[in-house]
Amino acid sequence: MDIFGFLSLIGGLALFLYGMNVMGGGLEKLSGGKLERVLEKLTSSPWKAVLLGAGVTAVIQSSSATTVMLVGFVNSGIMKLSQAVGIIMGANIGTTITSWLLSLTGIESGNFFIRMLKPSSFSPILALIGIILMMRAKSDRRKDASEILLGFAVLMFGMETMSDAVKPLADVPEFTGILTRFSNPLLGILVGALLTAVIQSSSASVGILQALSVTGAFTYGSVIPIIMGQNIGTCVTAMISAVGANKGARRTAFVHLYFNVIGSVVFFFAYTLLNTIFQFEFARETVGAAGIAAIHSIFNIFATLILLPFTKGLEKLAYLTIPAGQEEMEASESQEEFSILDVRFLSTPGFAIEQCLSLVRKMAETAGDVMTNAMELFEHYSKEKAELVNRQEELLDRYEDKLGAYLTQLSSQNLTAKEGQSVSALIHSINDFERIGDHALNLMEIAGDMKKKKIEFSKKAKHELEVFGEAVQDILNRSIEAFINHDTELALSVEPLEEVIDDLNKEVKKRHIKRLQKGKCTIDLGLVLSDIAVNYERVADHCSNLAVYMIQMEDSTVEAHGYVNQLSGKTKERFEQMEQEYREKYQLVS
Repeated sequence: MDIFGFLSLIGGLALFLYGMNVMGGGLEKLSGGKLERVLEKLTSSPWKAVLLGAGVTAVIQSSSATTVMLVGFVNSGIMKLSQAVGIIMGANIGTTITSWLLSLTGIESGNFFIRMLKPSSFSPILALIGIILMMRAKSDRRKDASEILLGFAVLMFGMETMSDAVKPLADVPEFTGILTRFSNPLLGILVGALLTAVIQSSSASVGILQALSVTGAFTYGSVIPIIMGQNIGTCVTAMISAVGANKGARRTAFVHLYFNVIGSVVFFFAYTLLNTIFQFEFARETVGAAGIAAIHSIFNIFATLILLPFTKGLEKLAYLTIPAGQEEMEASESQEEFSILDVRFLSTPGFAIEQCLSLVRKMAETAGDVMTNAMELFEHYSKEKAELVNRQEELLDRYEDKLGAYLTQLSSQNLTAKEGQSVSALIHSINDFERIGDHALNLMEIAGDMKKKKIEFSKKAKHELEVFGEAVQDILNRSIEAFINHDTELALSVEPLEEVIDDLNKEVKKRHIKRLQKGKCTIDLGLVLSDIAVNYERVADHCSNLAVYMIQMEDSTVEAHGYVNQLSGKTKERFEQMEQEYREKYQLVS
């Protein structure tokens, strides 16, 4: 091989790895977190877990990605270690799909239809479709589909380039001599493990092995140890992912390692024993790309069938490696609420957004509860309820800190336009929920001061604040329910009520000034009433913000500021009708 052949080999390898990365990324984005949610809702049946793991890995073309996701699930408490074991086994089977696709490069036939099955024949068509989709795509789903097609075409082109580059080496005795040394089983396992550990993909390392097989220097007997080593090497990704995670996540990574190591040892001794007895003829035959794919599948299916009855044993082995302790139980109790915000999920933004949304919904419920509790203190003040308001407000602060930091990390990932919009809306939403908690705390302190000083409002002032409070409770309930249920129709009813609340705020303050001028109210009570009104009005503003964010999710042309001015036609008529209904409902008595 001359320098130009070597450059072709390096270029082919680069294209192969890049194509695999692009195709896998496109598949993950197209799934939008759905595959991860399927894994999350796993049943307890080991066989179903194996099938599920195989199916998901076959789709995203990466057992490493599936295993890292499982490490994240166990770390966050979404999944138990016992549930993850079966999926790990299935993931090893699912990853063999890639090697079968790559084996199509070895098809040789004069028949037109059979030749069309060869990747070099159909991948240019996929590339053409992919580039047309990419240039004309207006939706994220089409862009993701174009990435999958282009990634696959580049992957196959890289595979063909590597194969063509190494073909001349078949006539170089020195090169074939190096490869024949792999017939030493221990060296073969070591080389396979190191190669996979470096590129962190067993599918890619098997693909490289398939490309090298065109030299004719590999036999079935020499590639079996290499493939076993590749399966051990793929555990490196999960082991790295588990660094810094909790004990459950580290056990998951060790289950993956033990499964592949034990499976390799059992398969190797079974093969060696049988080969010694029966002297397999095929062991000395030259192996091609299809043969490598077959060995890859047979090995992983064999390891799964042998070890599936011993899933509990693998789990116990992981617990022996990393024993449970008292501090582990205490940590899981204290961190359970926010543990689903695992950094491992950042690589799959669609699922990470879902995890954030589940927590933001809880934050919304807490914001609604804390405001309701704070408002009730004006009617019946109790120290217990005041302390509850304080605790709920502190919880909202923690929600904002944890979610804010995680969403900021998520925003720096490779997001689609829709995902970016969702992250932005969530960041703004948690700020509004936290501010509602601040206003609830203000109201709690005002109610406490009134109780301490034993001051009360006049009947008219009480009535006005009751009407005002009912309107605020209404807008709070509407905005939070709309957010939790993603009800855009309900969100549309928030802004008309916010307009009414703005006018209520002005009217309450105007009536207070009149009473003050007539000597029917003191300055101290007037300041208290003004503080309550300001907090009520600002809570309504935050509710309005939440509703507008939801409307923007459906219509990106809507602007956060000046939303009312953008209304026209039937939408404006409907808005005015709802506003009038609210004015009649929350009308102050003269």
